[in-house]
Amino acid sequence: MEMDAHGVLSNGEMDVQNENAAGSSTQNPPQRVLTVDQALPLTTYTSVVPFNSDIVPFPSVGRNPSASLFATPEERARGRQHLDSLNKEATANPGNTSQRLQQTLEDLKELLKPHGLTHFKFKHLPKLPNEAAMVEPAGVSLSPVARKVLELTSSKLKYQSSKYLSSKPTNGKAQHTIQKSPIGHPSEGHLPPLIHSPKKHISTPKTDGRLSASNIEAVSHNSNLSVQPSLAQPKAPIATPRQPSTPIKPSSRFQIVIPSLPDDFPHEEYATPSKKLSKSDIKTTVESPTLAISHLPKSSVKDQTHTGLHSETTPSRSISTATARASAPDSDSSPGLAIVIPDLPCAFNPRDYETVPDLTDIPNHLSRKRKRSQIDGENDGSFMSIDQREKADIASRNLRYYLQQIFEAEEQMHPENCSSNSLFVPTTEGFTLGPVANYKVEDLITKMILARRFAEAPVEDLLRLQNLVLGGLRDGETVDIKVHGSMGESEVESWLQQSFVADLGLKAARTSLRLMSGHREENQIYSEDVLQATLNVFRNVMDNCIIPVVEMRSTGSAAVAFKLLLAQKKVIANILIQCRKVLSRLAVIVADVELSETMVNLIEFTASRLIFVENAAIERDSLLGIAKFDSLRVVAMSVLEQVFVCHPAQRPGILDEILVSLEKLPVTKQSARQYMLAEGDRIQLVSALIMRLIQSSAGKPNDAKERRRLKALEALNGDGADGMKVAGHSDQTFTIKSESMAKQQPEIAVAELRDIVSPLDGAVKKNSLHVVNFLVERAMKSTKTGDTPYRNLLDLFVEDFITCLGSIDWPAAEYLLNRFLVKMVTLLSGSKTPAPTKNTALDLLGTMGAAIAKVSSGVRKSANSREAEDELTLYLANQAHETLENRGGAMDMTAWGASPLRVSLESLNRSVDSRNNSSAGFLVYEWAERLLEALDHRKDHEYSTHNEGDIGKLSYRLRMMIGDRQWLSTEYNYDSISPSNTRLAYSLVSLKSHFCREFKRILSILVDSMQSEQATVRSKSLKSIIQVLETDRTILDQYPAVMQHVQKCSSDPSVLVRDSALTLLGKFIQWRPAMQEQFAPSILELFEDESGVVCKRAMKLSKDIYLNDTGRGVRSVIAQAVLHQVTNKEESVRDLACQIIEDIWMVPFHGYEDIDKTSAKFKLAMADHVTLIAKTIQRDGRIANVLDKVLQSMLSKTSKHCSKNFRVCKYLVATMFEIIIDNSSTEAETVSAGEALQALRIFAKANADLFTPEQIEQLEPYISNVNTAEDISIFHHVVVIFRHVLPKLSRDHLNFLVKVRGKLLPTLTRMGQKSAIDDIVACAWIISGVIGDIKNLTTMTCSILLHIDSLKRREMKDLDSQALRKLSRMIAIGGICGKHCNFDPELAAFKFKFPAFKDNSVSKLMVDTIAPFSQPNVPTDTRKEALEAIGMICQSWPRNFQSPNIYTTFQTVFQEKDLVLEAVVLKALKEFLIMAEDRPEAESGGAPGVDADPTKSLGVMGGGQGDGIPNFIARQFLEDIRRICLASSDSQALLATEVLASIARQGLCHPKECGVTFIALETSPNPQIAEIAAREHRALHETHEQKLEKEYMRAVEIAYKYQRDVVGDTHGATEKPFAAKLHLMIDILKISKVSNRKKLFENLCSRINFDPVKMSMEQLPHHLDFSQFIIENLAFFDYASVDELRATIRKMELVVSTSGVGIADLIETEIFPVVLQNSTEASENGQLQSTQPAIDRERLTILAGASMMLSILWGARTFLRRLYGQSKDKAVPKDLNRAPVKVPFVTGDKFWEENSSIMASFESEESMMKQCRSFVELMTIDEDVKVAAEGDEEVSRVRHSTPSEGEEDEAEPTSGGGRGRKRKAAGTPGGRKKRARSSSVALGRGRLKGAGKRLSLEQSDDDI
Repeated sequence: MEMDAHGVLSNGEMDVQNENAAGSSTQNPPQRVLTVDQALPLTTYTSVVPFNSDIVPFPSVGRNPSASLFATPEERARGRQHLDSLNKEATANPGNTSQRLQQTLEDLKELLKPHGLTHFKFKHLPKLPNEAAMVEPAGVSLSPVARKVLELTSSKLKYQSSKYLSSKPTNGKAQHTIQKSPIGHPSEGHLPPLIHSPKKHISTPKTDGRLSASNIEAVSHNSNLSVQPSLAQPKAPIATPRQPSTPIKPSSRFQIVIPSLPDDFPHEEYATPSKKLSKSDIKTTVESPTLAISHLPKSSVKDQTHTGLHSETTPSRSISTATARASAPDSDSSPGLAIVIPDLPCAFNPRDYETVPDLTDIPNHLSRKRKRSQIDGENDGSFMSIDQREKADIASRNLRYYLQQIFEAEEQMHPENCSSNSLFVPTTEGFTLGPVANYKVEDLITKMILARRFAEAPVEDLLRLQNLVLGGLRDGETVDIKVHGSMGESEVESWLQQSFVADLGLKAARTSLRLMSGHREENQIYSEDVLQATLNVFRNVMDNCIIPVVEMRSTGSAAVAFKLLLAQKKVIANILIQCRKVLSRLAVIVADVELSETMVNLIEFTASRLIFVENAAIERDSLLGIAKFDSLRVVAMSVLEQVFVCHPAQRPGILDEILVSLEKLPVTKQSARQYMLAEGDRIQLVSALIMRLIQSSAGKPNDAKERRRLKALEALNGDGADGMKVAGHSDQTFTIKSESMAKQQPEIAVAELRDIVSPLDGAVKKNSLHVVNFLVERAMKSTKTGDTPYRNLLDLFVEDFITCLGSIDWPAAEYLLNRFLVKMVTLLSGSKTPAPTKNTALDLLGTMGAAIAKVSSGVRKSANSREAEDELTLYLANQAHETLENRGGAMDMTAWGASPLRVSLESLNRSVDSRNNSSAGFLVYEWAERLLEALDHRKDHEYSTHNEGDIGKLSYRLRMMIGDRQWLSTEYNYDSISPSNTRLAYSLVSLKSHFCREFKRILSILVDSMQSEQATVRSKSLKSIIQVLETDRTILDQYPAVMQHVQKCSSDPSVLVRDSALTLLGKFIQWRPAMQEQFAPSILELFEDESGVVCKRAMKLSKDIYLNDTGRGVRSVIAQAVLHQVTNKEESVRDLACQIIEDIWMVPFHGYEDIDKTSAKFKLAMADHVTLIAKTIQRDGRIANVLDKVLQSMLSKTSKHCSKNFRVCKYLVATMFEIIIDNSSTEAETVSAGEALQALRIFAKANADLFTPEQIEQLEPYISNVNTAEDISIFHHVVVIFRHVLPKLSRDHLNFLVKVRGKLLPTLTRMGQKSAIDDIVACAWIISGVIGDIKNLTTMTCSILLHIDSLKRREMKDLDSQALRKLSRMIAIGGICGKHCNFDPELAAFKFKFPAFKDNSVSKLMVDTIAPFSQPNVPTDTRKEALEAIGMICQSWPRNFQSPNIYTTFQTVFQEKDLVLEAVVLKALKEFLIMAEDRPEAESGGAPGVDADPTKSLGVMGGGQGDGIPNFIARQFLEDIRRICLASSDSQALLATEVLASIARQGLCHPKECGVTFIALETSPNPQIAEIAAREHRALHETHEQKLEKEYMRAVEIAYKYQRDVVGDTHGATEKPFAAKLHLMIDILKISKVSNRKKLFENLCSRINFDPVKMSMEQLPHHLDFSQFIIENLAFFDYASVDELRATIRKMELVVSTSGVGIADLIETEIFPVVLQNSTEASENGQLQSTQPAIDRERLTILAGASMMLSILWGARTFLRRLYGQSKDKAVPKDLNRAPVKVPFVTGDKFWEENSSIMASFESEESMMKQCRSFVELMTIDEDVKVAAEGDEEVSRVRHSTPSEGEEDEAEPTSGGGRGRKRKAAGTPGGRKKRARSSSVALGRGRLKGAGKRLSLEQSDDDI
């Protein structure tokens, strides 16, 4: 036995030093020497995970690992379930202990009582004199249950000290001991800290506390160790000299000696990196020279304590060092072998290190190399058991006996007795094997093949058997089993007889194919004739039976046949099963047998046809059942896959045929997705087929057939065939033959892998790109609503691939999605890509991004939910965390032992489904691709973890797996893999794929698309982002900039973008409620959006914010914004605003009914709500004008919650009164008395029943003081409240009422506002009416009238300003008194004061007294007050309107056209007419509560004075009112419009008088005027359609003049968005017949035409503007039917073709005359120049204007065709009454720009010439113009042949055979023939130089 230089024996045994040579000192106590088993736990081997656990056991103290309490990890997990549940209970309820937990703690407390515990006493070795100070241990983290046990435990254990280190002298020596603290008392709560480098901190990944079981045991084990140090300290490093070999004695012991490190030890160079260590690092660590094994004398050996080095961060770069409890040393002096560990220096500071979790190494031990004997035995079958061999012998014997029986029966057969034999059946040509014999033979052959004994069968017997089944094949080829929809009962019976022949033929085909699938080498068996017959039988049955049955439906013409065949469903289903089995045998034949190209094509065609057979969409329409036929299509898919794999030349054709046939697929999701995945989802069968074909492209073609063919050729030709090779099958030789060679030559191994992967990569890319490009290109040329289905199919395919993303069975899904992703990115980056294509790309990118987010989220959830069940689970979980945090290199995914790719591949290889072969092959290809890519981009730090040798071996293994798919399972064993680990592993593979790594890029593209120029693209990008974020909301935390971009889009000009952005903001608030304050301002801004959809969405979002937010400021702002929308012009917005106010202000308090009204909770809630309402009212004064109407709506009987709302309002009113009474608080948030009274004022207007008499009386003190402005404001609020609530009081409150009236009347002269005076007078009149005393008011009014009367006889110029102001004030008070008070009962008192007054009405006295001050000679201010007073009096006493002095005064005002005075008169008329409209309701009692308000009933004051007055007003002032309506668009026009609307509603004028005005006002830029006009126009049209029908053309002219004179814009449409100005008129006309609208459109087109001869220069601009107005309206009308649209287009074409021809002739004749060649003049230098005749500027202007008009009309025609897809060659639709559909993304920008350019042609003579030339070219070369003219051919021919015109019909056909256009129109001057065109005139497109005739050239509409 020899020993090496390190003292290691050649056979692996350690050399042990003789103890006699130690020379130990007898003064030291005997040293404790460790055995190998005892020493190994103290070495770095403790943390190394060996490949085989039998080599080095895991260290443990006490119980042997084999004697564990738990036999399996599952038992351990079950054992911890109870403890985990207790921990959860303790954590969830720390202060409330459950009964179960309490009982458990009590039981543990009993177990830990001191009397039941064993006490141990240990001896300690003396402490070394110069030993370094020990560090204090680190703390232990106890579980919740353990902590409670510690708190409950009362055991008192003895300690030597409070520290782990105890030093006390023993026999004069220091003793140093490390002890473990008792349970719960780890020596002041600390354990030894782990050491880390002070220079370089270690960064380790979070492990969430999931440590492996082994690490947990190691920590627990190391904490129980006690190391005895040696007594002597060597002063120099220990050297181990080479000693002679001595036999090892049984008493020999190992000893661990830990020498100290030198003082200059470089600690920073040995800091452990944070990355994981590879196997090479582990090996280097184990072989580190810091571990020296030597023979040491006892006196020189030292056992240094080393508790601080527990983690991998040791200065010696060891993975883990631990100390173990050693056995007691023997007392003898036997030699010992020591393991020396260097000591730490004195400067070592353990506090510079920190605890880091253990790094999980790759569990490579899961993969084990199989023994060669096992591999060889499996290959040759020698490892078959005795039972297997016996079964194989039985199968061989049975087949031989049965064939012998068949052959004997055949020899005895005669044609006449065939029926008596059970083995044979007769055929047309003799006999053949019967069904039973076929089944038995096939079964026996199958067993022989499976037993690998089929080669023993005699070939003669097999050929004879093949001939016996040939008769059944022949009959099956020709049998007539055709199924059709017109079959009757007799035909079905006949078909049933023939079906047995077909069934026999299919079984014979199965037998023949089974004979060919046994891998026999005899070529005679593989007869192509037999195979052709087999295929013919299958095709005959499929084409004539199965496919017709599948396509037959239960309804329609085939319903009877369907019902008859349904009775034979079992027979047909059996035939289908036989067909499926034959097809599956064909798949095997294609893979194993060399077939001719013809046969391969025939098989491929047959299989591909089955893929696209239209199956039923629902089960009841399928005779066989949807799933049954789909199972046949799955087998056909396998056949196509085999053809695709085995015949690479057929691949392009197969893909093309599949892609072209996609049009046959259904495009609805329900009927398209019939293929069931293993996970339960459904996809299209074609999607599965495409993925399998792509996966098959990654596999190396099986060349076994080719090798067999070459071998046969060699045997046939002899040596001459040695060099024979077939193209495409060259023999590829490799240098690397084994893993050991690959390890030694890694570069060659990688190169060879690259050589074999390169062609596979090319094939995969080529085929996948072909599929993707085909689908995308076809989809971009179609739409979802178009005739072609590719747009929908593209969505279906992408969704299917996304469904398969993350499924291990379909790895090609990720590859195809990545190709789609690249294609979409390319389309989006193109500058010329149209918007529809970009929208499609964004839509798909959003779907893909959501899919990636789903995979990432799934991985995160799976990794966080994993516990440390086993090493593989822990490793995959750590890999998941590193992947999600973008840590870890690419090489980690390609490692051999337990990488996600390896785990996924092992799972696939264990699958019994043969369809997973392509999945496994593609996964191997992907593994190789990722490895090569990682090597190309490998970083420097990855070389240490993945050495070159391992890479070389991995490359060799991958190459072998690509060449042989069984190589991995043959060469290696792998531990079991749970399904959850399989899913997580492949999810990691998907997450690290190219596709999923593009997520950040996808999100960036979507965000960048928000800045696109196209609005539809911006909107689509927002919708796509919604799709992504809904899948994984954590993206918002990773990319917060997304929210900023979305918020910016909320102010986008496009409605679509704003709506999408608002939707996304709502999602953000839903996901992150804290962001609602950030987004609230942007949402509130959209309340004023012009789009009702956006406005309503913003209001709904604000409601959610209001209900979720507790801040009063935010809620107040939201309520204010919502209340403003109560006056919105759109009714739906108004209704929603009212509903939201009810939801936020009333509904939350509906549940307060059962709460004590005196409780603090109720009072605080009400006070807070009142404060909110009051502050909201104070924010904007306009709210008070709408809130009362909102409250009225809530409290009305039509409200759903009227009673509950009423109770809430009463609570609020009561709270407001409490605030008014107790208003001592001065805080800013407190409501003041004025604010509370203002709110009460609104509630009083809404419903007076909310107030009680007691509450009303409490307001009386607030009307006593009106000194300050605040007092006046409070006074006014109280007066308004009294005005509305005092009518509810009775005479029981007489004193209170008298007191109030007494305080109100003196304040009349002190009030400056008329509204306050009006409220005071109204309140005083109400009180007077309740108490029955009006004398005070009578006296006051008489006094006022006397004062006014005294001034009417004086000249106004004699009155000073103060007197005029007093007069105006008296007139105003008098008018208000006349409005509210009925003084007729006190007529005598007034006559007494005015003796000259003879009438019987006081109101007549009042208006006569005031009327003189309304004359023109009176100052304007006084005159205005007089008119207002007269108007107020006449409202209550209407008969005064008929007084001559009154209506003449009003007429004078209208004649003067003074805007201020007109507004006064209009206001008076409006208020009276509105009251007149309400009068029938008041008289009929239709409006509840109206009679209670004396201010709103004509029956109270004036009796029946209103009869006939409205009609009188309409007759007198209608024309003036219409004039004011059409004179402006301001508030004056709005007031006049309201008056006119009231007149129209009451039927006071003819419909055409006001209807025309309403149509013109519908184009007003004032939305209020337009809304009122449209509403009244609709009402008139519904009742007087026939009367208005003839007025629409006049209305259009008036609308044009209104736009020209008032608006100042003669365009017929508005921009952004484009809308016709007359669109409201057309919307109303849609209720009429189509014929009426057609007639209107045709009249509008005809109105454009004019005669250029009669047109003057003055008329031309106006007519041109009017034509533009009509044309642009026609272009942007929203047509209700295809019929009217086509009629409009035809009329446009007719106008252009008829008028345009004449205009073009005149232009050519007068503007561009042909100059003859001899018309030349000599210039100054003698050269000849052609002369151009002078052009008449006026004539040029007229002709240019005509051409402009017709060019615009033709442009509108072209735009309408493009907008609605009405091409001239498109067939006329069947349903002309349906609404036309607009083509997406066609806008009017181009048409608008062209019109603007044409209308600018009058700017210069050059531009007019250019316009004329363009028009001539249009009429010359546009074929559509001439085609349109053909409709008027007959009229044109008559016109051209009129003798009076003296013209000749010289129109000749062009050389191209087309018709020439008409030469002249009616307006062309007669008698003049066309001259030749001058060569100096610029030629248009398609015009030959010098040609006199126009040529017809095709020109698309888009070019016009």
